[in-house]
Amino acid sequence: MDEAGIAAAARRLADGGLVAFPTETVYGLGADAENAEAVARIYAAKGRPANHPVIVHVAPGADLGHWASEVPPQALRLIEAFWPGPLTLILKRRPGVGEAVSGGQDSIGLRCPSHPVAQALLRAFAALKPGGQGGVAAPSANTFGHVSPTRADHVRAEFPREVAAGMPVLDGGASEVGIESTIVDLSRLDQGIGPVLLRPGHVSAAQIARVLGVPVARPDAAAPRASGTLKAHYAPRTPLELIDQANWARLRAGDRPAGRIAMVAHGWRGEDGDGLEWHPVPADPARYAQALYATLRELDAQGYARIWVQAPPTDPAWDAVNDRIGRAAAAFSLDTSGLPGT
Repeated sequence: MDEAGIAAAARRLADGGLVAFPTETVYGLGADAENAEAVARIYAAKGRPANHPVIVHVAPGADLGHWASEVPPQALRLIEAFWPGPLTLILKRRPGVGEAVSGGQDSIGLRCPSHPVAQALLRAFAALKPGGQGGVAAPSANTFGHVSPTRADHVRAEFPREVAAGMPVLDGGASEVGIESTIVDLSRLDQGIGPVLLRPGHVSAAQIARVLGVPVARPDAAAPRASGTLKAHYAPRTPLELIDQANWARLRAGDRPAGRIAMVAHGWRGEDGDGLEWHPVPADPARYAQALYATLRELDAQGYARIWVQAPPTDPAWDAVNDRIGRAAAAFSLDTSGLPGT
């Protein structure tokens, strides 16, 4: 790590500027979570709706009581099991703190990333804050609804104006997980509700249930809004369509639109021809997730008329991948019948 670069980035955050930095999930676009004007710069750069909350990233050992009015025992058990790591906890927000990141809600999302560059930045930034309790608001470093970045060059391509204006982009290599964190709501335990899985990710619902000893519920109508939970999200600019076994035979027979088509497949095999070009991806869900966004970004830049994606399996190990692909396909109002829960 470049210690001077980390220190300069932390100072920029303290001065109200933006910094892009790596985490083990995806790259984030960060600002001082307690500086409303700085957080507003994130929303403006991304084109993000004002009522869509962002996650606050904290250093290992941070005092969560600075942000949350209560840190229940269930949260402490999950922190012990999965932090630092790709798990975000939604807790009751302490009044007067974090209004800018909450989307107008009385809850707040907190995460401690495991990436060493992220941790170094968070520690350096916290050291500049009164009491050493700073947090960095950091949604994914992409324009709103677009494919999340998993490499520094993705960020630079996404925000050329901000980079030209001096925004640091800390390079930590390719993201290890490759998709956004799991989000669990623990903000309504006093109402007898929870835990609730708001967004699947690398930490599975089954893993969370084993730690807590209770099942993890699906979101209900009163669940807090959370990052990355809109029906259409994570989408390339090239129209993307899910292809299941039922319609694959029809498409193979030639019932397809004009133009070059990229076929992203994790099990099917084929040869390039008639405008169809094959792009194999791993058949393991964790490795698939790691490769997903980089693959979509690469295909987006190659002038395809459409991206077809073989529908992933429906077993729980693929829940996070299914979630991301389903939301990407929904952005184009195309058929997502091959995917569960979309």
